[in-house]
Formats: sequence, C-alpha cells, structure tokens
Amino acid sequence: MAKIVLGLWATHGPTLSTTPEQWLMRLPADHKNKRLFYRGTPYDFEGLTKLRADENLAEKCTLEERTKRHAACQVAIEKLATTFEEVAPDATIIFGNDQRELFLETVMPAFTVYHGDTYYGEPPTPEQEQKAPPGIKEAEWGCKPPVYTDYPGMPELGKMAIKELMDAEFDVAQSTEVPRHEGHWSSGISHAFGFILIRIMKQNVTPVLPLITNTFFPPNQPTAKRCFNFGRTVARAIKAWEPDKRVAVVGSGGMSHFVIDEDFDAKFMAAIQARDVDYLTSIDESYFQSGTSELKNWISAAGALFETELSGEIIDYQSCYRSEAGTGTANGFISWT
Repeated sequence: MAKIVLGLWATHGPTLSTTPEQWLMRLPADHKNKRLFYRGTPYDFEGLTKLRADENLAEKCTLEERTKRHAACQVAIEKLATTFEEVAPDATIIFGNDQRELFLETVMPAFTVYHGDTYYGEPPTPEQEQKAPPGIKEAEWGCKPPVYTDYPGMPELGKMAIKELMDAEFDVAQSTEVPRHEGHWSSGISHAFGFILIRIMKQNVTPVLPLITNTFFPPNQPTAKRCFNFGRTVARAIKAWEPDKRVAVVGSGGMSHFVIDEDFDAKFMAAIQARDVDYLTSIDESYFQSGTSELKNWISAAGALFETELSGEIIDYQSCYRSEAGTGTANGFISWT
C-alpha cells in the first residue's frame, strides 16, 4: 500500500511573494474594510486600532521589522523546499481553498476533489492584472508559472478518494477540468495550490491531487471537525492506493489574517505538534473568518497526518504586520518527516 512520507503545513499569502515595501499596498483596502475579523468579532480599522492600542503594534510594522520578518519567511520557505526535494515523494496531496478563482458565486461546493489527468497554471494577462487588487498582482509570480504550464494530476487516486469520501457520507463535488471564465481576474489552478508548486516544489512538480475546500464563503463552509474527518478519510484512500508509492500531504493557507492574532496562532501550531484533535476540532467557528479560515486546510492535512508515524518541527512563525491596527498576515511553516 502507499505510504505517507512527508507532511508540510505552509502559508501562501502575498506577503511571502512581495517586498516589505509592497506590503503597504494593501493598507487602503484595510482602511475601507468594515469587517476586519479579530477573535470572532468584526471591526472597522479605527475601532480595531483603538482596541489594540496597548499592544504597540506600530513598532512591529516599521520597515525594519517588515524587512526582518520577510527575510525570515524566505528562509523558512527554502527549508520546506529543501525538505521536499530531499524526501522526493512520488505524489502530493494538497489541501487548499479557492477564492472565487475556479468557483464563482453561481456554484460554490463545500468540498471538491479534482481528478483530471492534468490541470494548468498560467501568468495573468495585462487585462487580468488591471483587475487584481493592489498588492495582489505583485505577488502573482509566487503562485503562477511564467508561461502556460500543464501539470500532472492524479485521476486514479482522485477516483479512489471520491469513493472513500462518498462511502463516508461526504457528498463531494468532482472536477476533471480547470474552468476558464471569460473576462475573469484569474485563470488556472487556485493560488493555494500554485504557491506550493512554485515556491515549495520550484516547478519540479510531482503528480498532485488538489482537494479544494470552501473555507471563505458562507453559508456552506465546512466546520473544523468536518475538515479533520475529510482529511482522515482521504488518508484511507492513500493507504489503499498503489504499493510502494511515497506520498506527501500539504496543508496550504493561514495563518491569522487579515488581522493577526499571535496568541491564537501559537495555540493552533502547538495543537498541530501535539496531535491535539480535540482542540483543533472544537475551535469556535467565529474564529475561522476571512483569511484565517484557510487554517481549515491545515486541519484537513492534520486529519491525514495524525495517524502516521511522522513527526517534525515548527520551522518558523512570523507575524507580518502592516498597520497599527494589527492588519497583515501571520506566516507559519511546519515540516514532518
């Protein structure tokens, strides 16, 4: 039977693929945002700044601090990339989310298994770049290939995963082709997957099974417990797959953003390391809003990895602030071998 030989958890946000100076390009959006979620409650920028005044966050978002934290993140990414290269798995399962890149408002599945023979990535066109928000288009190189590229999928394992999931009463959507939406701001596989291909695999891409969860958009976001069980069920399909296959499992996304909560992130990462299923599956759903919702991809990966004999370390955690309100993206990286 196939064996899981590597587990990675990694953030994928634009702070990782833009310069410290470019981080501030997202500030106008922060100021306009009336639903900046912090510990389950939405605030506007002014309200959040007042709430967190005692934390002296302005000191954490100076150019000097941004530069230091950005550099540390690049070192962590390289460590994950080196580990991936050294382990050299035959195939990779990526738990990721979609932010209306593949699925639009018309249809938004809770869980999707992509089991096409191939899937593609491509750089944005000039027209697409014009539609992208500031600070996002500058980061596209970190999740889009420089030219149109077809990547190998995993149709056989995908079909096995679908059967296992359906038997476990997960009514999953299935897809065999990456859609192309005329006039849309994005094309190709979602950034949650593209970042792993570009920054971790460095375009030396194994066959990948993309497992797509709607973490972002109500009302059909799966719960944390449901995501954990989703990952655990997928692991059963992996074990029943071809003998001698060596598989990597990746959770892509997180950590707390667009408002950073260091205490929450610390507890979450400690729970991953301790294999604390009860904590991970009992976090109040109000915490999984906005970008922080992507941590459900980490929980799905945990579901697949907790029953293996793998273990490892927290590579790094960096809270990458861009404002005194605490807006920004926290970046975390964990490797189990």
